[in-house]
Amino acid sequence: MEELVGLREGSSGNPVTLRELFSPCPRIRRGIRDGLEWLKQKLFHVSEDWHLLMTLGVLMALISYAMDFAIGRVVRGSGIPELKTILTGVVLEDYLDIKNFGAKVVGLTCTLASGSTVFLGKVGPFVHLSVMMAAYLSRVRNKAIRESENDSKQKEMLVAAAAVGVATVFAAPFSGVLFSIEVLSSHYSVWDYWRCFFAATCGALMFRLLPVFNSEQETITTLFKTSFRVDVPFDLPEIFFFVVLGAICGIVSCAYLFCQRTFLGFIRTNWFLSKLLATSKPMYSTLATLILASITYPPGVGRFLASRLSMKEHLDSLFDNNSWALITRNSSPPWPPEPDSQNLWFEWYHPRFTIFGTLAFFLVMKFWMLILATTIPMPAGYFMPVFVFGAAIGRLWGEALSLAFPEGIMAGGVTYPIIPGGYALAGAAAFSGAVTHTISTAILAFELTGQILHALPVLMAVLAANAIAQSCQASFYDGTIIVKKLPYLPWIRGRGIGSHGVIVEHFMNCTITTLAKDMPLEEVVKVVTSTDVAEYPLVESTESQILVGVVRRAQLMQALQTESPSWAPGHQQCLQDVLAGGCPMEPITLQLSPETSLHQAHKFFELMNLQSLFVTSRGRAVGFVSWVELKKAISNLTNPPAPK
Repeated sequence: MEELVGLREGSSGNPVTLRELFSPCPRIRRGIRDGLEWLKQKLFHVSEDWHLLMTLGVLMALISYAMDFAIGRVVRGSGIPELKTILTGVVLEDYLDIKNFGAKVVGLTCTLASGSTVFLGKVGPFVHLSVMMAAYLSRVRNKAIRESENDSKQKEMLVAAAAVGVATVFAAPFSGVLFSIEVLSSHYSVWDYWRCFFAATCGALMFRLLPVFNSEQETITTLFKTSFRVDVPFDLPEIFFFVVLGAICGIVSCAYLFCQRTFLGFIRTNWFLSKLLATSKPMYSTLATLILASITYPPGVGRFLASRLSMKEHLDSLFDNNSWALITRNSSPPWPPEPDSQNLWFEWYHPRFTIFGTLAFFLVMKFWMLILATTIPMPAGYFMPVFVFGAAIGRLWGEALSLAFPEGIMAGGVTYPIIPGGYALAGAAAFSGAVTHTISTAILAFELTGQILHALPVLMAVLAANAIAQSCQASFYDGTIIVKKLPYLPWIRGRGIGSHGVIVEHFMNCTITTLAKDMPLEEVVKVVTSTDVAEYPLVESTESQILVGVVRRAQLMQALQTESPSWAPGHQQCLQDVLAGGCPMEPITLQLSPETSLHQAHKFFELMNLQSLFVTSRGRAVGFVSWVELKKAISNLTNPPAPK
């Protein structure tokens, strides 16, 4: 009866079911259903996903603020390497599964609750949370409009999600977008640009509005307030000292990256530690945290590490515009029982160590403590710790300059005192930029503090640090990819390695299994059952070997199983009959020539996010090139094998 239809008396002729005809308030119910259908069509219109981007930004801002709010009540601290791998076209199982969302939030909350004990942040895990939410929203949209999954569409959402993840941590939409471009993308689509900015702006705006709604702030302000001199924030000769600071940060970052990658590799290769991590991760985490906690205990060694301060308070104190060395030259401020919010710099002073001693001790200790903390198997971000570490380097350099020039540096007949907080700002941007191989950390420093007047010296320091770090070491994220043995395609660095002189013919894999249209089905079955490749190149005939397309193994096996009962005895069937029966053949859009250079092939793989390409000579299939062959060819160029 429910499937029978009828017409209302006096209606326009639209048929309705009998249940609807006799249900209460039929017109209201039909109006509501039509309205919901109209809303669904408007919201999930093809190529219109602005509402998903806005929802993504707002949701991640709510989660970010709620996490900070909860941590503030408790204690009154990666995911980016894996995301880089996914955006190159590699499929990592369960990485984007929404089921991991809750576990990631709980683990990250525990990490942040430890405060200065493990000295870790939340940028990397929050990017992971953001991409998981984006993947989930994308699947919801596909189900709502009954659309199949689109890899390119999902990649657009993931790139925007990475920008949102950074923007909702620092309330910095510009640096969030630029950071995601620099870290995650070797080639960036202009189409993704406005999408990233739209989602990141929504997230950053909501993140800054929540403190206002919660009566914590009167209006939207920067996360780290500074009081630098506005009229002349730095003298012209000081630019030289900022460049020197950038060089120092670059050298220290190279040492940090080398030691961190070496220690992480040692942890994974040492039989005892690797077994401990494989069988008892909580035990390893407990031991590492116990070591860090015993050192950072405030009444003990932690007294000289300002361990009573959170990372936000570390930055607030390091960005102080007063010179601590000059203030303490004739006075000895007492160590308060609790941190003084108006004089956080008291935590850095000790009568016997002085400011220089505590800052130097902080840098030496945090250097290896941060390396140890990065090996703990728990959700944690590593950007904020290196940002604070760089601020401490800049502060130490600025305090030394202020003591060397107590009256300031004369320029144009006027003398202005040196502001050590400006050097701390430049050091934070330079060191974090050198570790991550990014320039956007300078923009992040401006957005966090609102100090755009230091744009020139900070940018010069960041450029100097990057010039040194990029020429000596892989970035933190690339190094993690290498140590974790995630699939990756190495960059071709430098012009002197001769990548243009090496051609595909020198390193391609000539062992290729082709299927010809005129191949008998018995031989096709033998090839399919004896190999396990995902796809087979299809050639026009066994004699010509002209490449015409690709056949996927799963679809071919299904077609063969369907065709096998219909094989007539005495009738020689070939692959062409299976293809004509409905087995899909995919055309080949891109292919390489044996004369293509290694540099050009590498660009193809990077730009198109490819896993492999076939090599043809005058249309004939002669081999293929995958990541394995490319990586081996690049390795032979950078580290030539010894002559036999």
